[in-house]
Amino acid sequence: MILPALILAAGRGERMRPLTDTIPKPLLPVHGKPLIEWHLEALARDGVRQVVINTAWLEAQIPAALGDGARWGLSIHYSMEGRDHGGALETAGGIAKALPLLGDNFWLVSGDIHAPQFRFDPLAAAAFEAGDRLAHLWLVPNPPYHPQGDFGIGPDGLGLADSPGPDGVRWTYSNLALVRGALCEHVPVGEKVPLGPLLFAGMRQQRIGVEAYKGPWHNVGTPEQLHHLNAP
Repeated sequence: MILPALILAAGRGERMRPLTDTIPKPLLPVHGKPLIEWHLEALARDGVRQVVINTAWLEAQIPAALGDGARWGLSIHYSMEGRDHGGALETAGGIAKALPLLGDNFWLVSGDIHAPQFRFDPLAAAAFEAGDRLAHLWLVPNPPYHPQGDFGIGPDGLGLADSPGPDGVRWTYSNLALVRGALCEHVPVGEKVPLGPLLFAGMRQQRIGVEAYKGPWHNVGTPEQLHHLNAP
């Protein structure tokens, strides 16, 4: 099943200052091209054709740089939180605003991560769509700056909000997911609402699947992290 995708690109990127004083973080270059282009190329490679990008900080620069997506064989639409609401709505708020452009199920990826080998697998999308889970998250080994992790992986493939899994550890949410619109459809459009509490609640209802992703993955959050990623 070919689902659309939402790329989260609205944030201010405070920790990336001063670089983000003049350019949105997803447009910062990684190995010669904007960070967000790595996602667009991967989505196109894996057959996705419809992409929504939410924007807020310096948001006019993003459609100016990416256009309608035709150069990648994509159709890009923009959910402009800055224009419509005066600023970023956080993740759940941003999803709620973008839902009319997305439909019932979609891929979700943050514009400030780098995971060049991740596959937006249509078989995974079809399995997700056929079920009733609210989301399916890919989790990564905890990076040094987040040693406590976020969620456990249960033996049944469900996310654990309140305990580690049988491996004894919590893993870090990679900001790569499949999402059902029902997860955020109750969020009033225009309100700033984080996603984390909704994920914890969904896990306690046993409605969020998780799996480990062990391919290359970087959260590009600071100038130092960007410099390290761009090192030869």
